Amino acid sequence: MRSKPPHKGGPKDRRHFYPKPDVKRAEKGDRPVRRDPKSRAGGENWLYGLHAVQAALANPRRQLGRAVLTSRAAETIGKVLLGRVMFELAEGEAISRLLPAGAVHQGAALEAQPLHTSDLEGVLEQAGTQNRRIVLVLDQLSDPHNVGAILRTAAAFGVTAVVVQDRHAPPQSGALAKAASGALETVPYIEVVNIARALDILSEHGFWRIALAGDGEAPLTAVIPVGDVALVLGSEGDGIRRLVREHCEAAAFIPIAKSVESLNVSNAAAIALYELRRGTSS
Repeated sequence: MRSKPPHKGGPKDRRHFYPKPDVKRAEKGDRPVRRDPKSRAGGENWLYGLHAVQAALANPRRQLGRAVLTSRAAETIGKVLLGRVMFELAEGEAISRLLPAGAVHQGAALEAQPLHTSDLEGVLEQAGTQNRRIVLVLDQLSDPHNVGAILRTAAAFGVTAVVVQDRHAPPQSGALAKAASGALETVPYIEVVNIARALDILSEHGFWRIALAGDGEAPLTAVIPVGDVALVLGSEGDGIRRLVREHCEAAAFIPIAKSVESLNVSNAAAIALYELRRGTSS
């Protein structure tokens, strides 16, 4: 049998395009309305995990393909949300074969196009100014698990947006969405070309810009202003770049025991957001 030519850019595992024989269609009475095939996502754009899949199905801005679910996951998600997609029932092992090795899918996988990035100025204007606005700016964080955890914390503390640099940020992958536990659908994830320029825009909108760094000049609690805050977090390896730091009014640190070298960036984000929200309405 003649094999297909390799995919441009190198060979890819295409097994996830074709479900294994133990994948079966949902019963006809339960099958949702078919979508326009042109709007379907490519096979590599899989979201997985119950929270991530439910949130994506509930997000009208998501362009969806098909879902592959265990019967238990389908029951948990419910017919209302599944009404947006064609879905198939499968055993957990069959779903695992569609996804990256080790993916914890909880019986739910969904094809979905990445969300279109929002416009920073538009998001700021839409958020209004009644409560303190907080924007997290991630300078070259590339670990999807860290960024996903930060998105989840951002949702918990009512963060206006999370800003990343498009060339040095994790893609909107299943790993990112799973770690975010649904927050990727609710917190604007804004990809920009230039972080320094984004900080200038935030300054023009009245944000006090704070770089969170281990060698900051003062504890975070000492530099928190009354109004809006843009909090900059750097990668665990290189930290915040010099040019980015120069676009901040203050550089602050979180006091920790000397026996601990540093905090994981997602943990630092959670502590900082708690401090920023303490004593203010969210």
